[in-house]
Amino acid sequence: MEKFGRLIYKNRKLVLALWAVFVIAFVFFALKLPSVLGGSGFEYDGTYDEVEKILDKDFGIPESSIILLFERSGNAKEDTFKRYIKETIDHVDRLEGTDIYRSPLESPDMMKESRAYALIELHGDRDKIGSKIENIRKELKKEGHFSAGLTGRQVIEEDMSKAAQDDLVRAELIGIPIAIIVLLLAFRGVVAAVIPLLTGFVSVIFALGLLYFTGQKMELSIFVLNTAPMIGLALSIDFALLFVNRFREELGKKPVEQAVITTVATSGKTIIFSGFCVLLGMIGMLFINVGVFQAVALAGIAVVFTSVLAANTFLPAVLGILGHRINKWMILRSKEKEVSGWHRFASFVMKRPVIMAFLAAGILFTGALPVGKMNLSIPEADALPKSFDSRTAHEKFEETFSSDDTVTVPIIARTTDDITEKNSLEELEKVTKEIESDPLVTKTESIFSTTNLNPEEIYASLSVPDTANAIKPAIDQLTNDNQALIQVTLDAAASSDKAKTWVREWNEKDMTVPLLVGGHPKFQQEIFDEIYDKIIYSLAFILLSTYIVLFWAFRSVLIPLKAILMNIISLSCTFGIVVWLFQGGHLGFHLSDIALMIPVFAFSIVFGLSMDYEVFLISRIHEVYLKTGDNDRATLEGLISTSKIITSAAAIMIVITGAFAFTGVVPVQQMGVTVAIAIFIDATIVRMMLVPSLMKLLGDLNWWVPFKKRNA
Repeated sequence: MEKFGRLIYKNRKLVLALWAVFVIAFVFFALKLPSVLGGSGFEYDGTYDEVEKILDKDFGIPESSIILLFERSGNAKEDTFKRYIKETIDHVDRLEGTDIYRSPLESPDMMKESRAYALIELHGDRDKIGSKIENIRKELKKEGHFSAGLTGRQVIEEDMSKAAQDDLVRAELIGIPIAIIVLLLAFRGVVAAVIPLLTGFVSVIFALGLLYFTGQKMELSIFVLNTAPMIGLALSIDFALLFVNRFREELGKKPVEQAVITTVATSGKTIIFSGFCVLLGMIGMLFINVGVFQAVALAGIAVVFTSVLAANTFLPAVLGILGHRINKWMILRSKEKEVSGWHRFASFVMKRPVIMAFLAAGILFTGALPVGKMNLSIPEADALPKSFDSRTAHEKFEETFSSDDTVTVPIIARTTDDITEKNSLEELEKVTKEIESDPLVTKTESIFSTTNLNPEEIYASLSVPDTANAIKPAIDQLTNDNQALIQVTLDAAASSDKAKTWVREWNEKDMTVPLLVGGHPKFQQEIFDEIYDKIIYSLAFILLSTYIVLFWAFRSVLIPLKAILMNIISLSCTFGIVVWLFQGGHLGFHLSDIALMIPVFAFSIVFGLSMDYEVFLISRIHEVYLKTGDNDRATLEGLISTSKIITSAAAIMIVITGAFAFTGVVPVQQMGVTVAIAIFIDATIVRMMLVPSLMKLLGDLNWWVPFKKRNA
């Protein structure tokens, strides 16, 4: 690393010129990133997706319909309401790429009380959906007692994208000014405080530009727009904080060139190890084959790469040019004390290791108590702020036309021969009756229930032109070649465990006629199963690889093990507090379940970020221990020298991620709050209390390695 530091210093102007070129080029692509993001990210290549495609292609039922909800108020007459509906539908139907799939004027069941709805199908390029939705909205005029609004998956996803962009701006406006104040207090000077922010800006722009090109090749979730800047800015500033602090220390006793070289060799090396730990957490998410995890993992990998790269190239080049001017424009004088507050605190902890360890563990275990009550759900319309019309329209639609207690599941049955053959009809009837006999099934819609005929009667009717014409609409609607559609109504809520178990079991049943089960319960079941089945591999990879990296860094058996166990305990405490805040609706937070991806995101992201502080602290302790061989002295000196920097770094991370607590999209809000709480717990209770206590209690055992003796 010393050779690398010398190389950067000698070519510092060239390095900065290259970074300037990269940033200028990538700003354009970073700004275009929202245009390639789409969807909530909960896409999975399974049976649900296969059924949706079959329904669209073979049965004319669009994969994703937009709901046009009509509403009347007051004493408006039904005839006038219908005229308003017809005029609105006619205007919408004339728009390019827009097709009215079903109308309440033709289907009485689509009109209830004061509300009605139509289904719209959009055609054409996916990247133009936003503009088409906007064009439809322009046609929705409120007239007297009548109004119309849009909802549905595509509308909600578009609004989610807009809300995510608004949230990002809002979070930055809150977080960055506070981060500047923290940096000014940490460095006591304007120049030193600005450099970490500049480094964060450079690395995030570079990462977002890289993600734009990634988005050209694969679909990236809209949550990338929040998680990438959140992680990248916080991580880059943390790295820069560590780097600049060490550079100023070295500058007090060495020439500028040597200070840069030493800083790269020490802090630069620590940053690489730290970044690698964060990277492992991101890679761990790739085991889960769901779009949102893949997208956030790739975003995390991009920001970790650019943050480490900027910290070890851009930052030393800037510091090499600034030199002693890093201490220019000081606004606060450093208070030189014989014994600092950090020294007193460190000494206090080290003198009472047993008490402090039990106190810290007690706090963490108490905080973790609510975690067993965690309810997980897939974010839908209720993830949007209440100010969005698509959420309001969705809630009204569900209230009027859906039931919380039942759900309809489409099943595709495939026979060997054409479905209208006698043997195929008999096989289909047998399967249909078996489905109807299930205790959870309350109703089925099939060619038998629609025509009110049995297989023999249907087969006979098809050979007579008059009767064939009578049943043709039902045959055309519910069959296609060797496929038949059976609509099954279950006595269970769409997201209930009963519904998810039912669709899983029936999809896996060995039947004479193969069945493909779809519907919302199948979507939920496949997503949950994929996460539950793969999370063990993800966790095993993160834990094992992190242990290996830390063992390699510190040549110790116990230190990596302690780090992993403490991270697990502190994360459990974090999840418990998040459950209390959101599921309990405490401290002003909107009452809601925990978004399904939050525990996975938090573990993968925070586990790596927490290792930042572990690496910062233990690296300094290890450095002193190698020189002195005295564990207690090394722990004390390491704690004293890093306490301020860890606290400042944590404060930066907390204000940047915690700023997302003031945003409107619930999963983004939960993510910001979770990361902020986790970092706060880790940097205070764990790093400042639990780690030094255990270091003191274990003594030289901390550095024990089998078959190796420490040289005196």
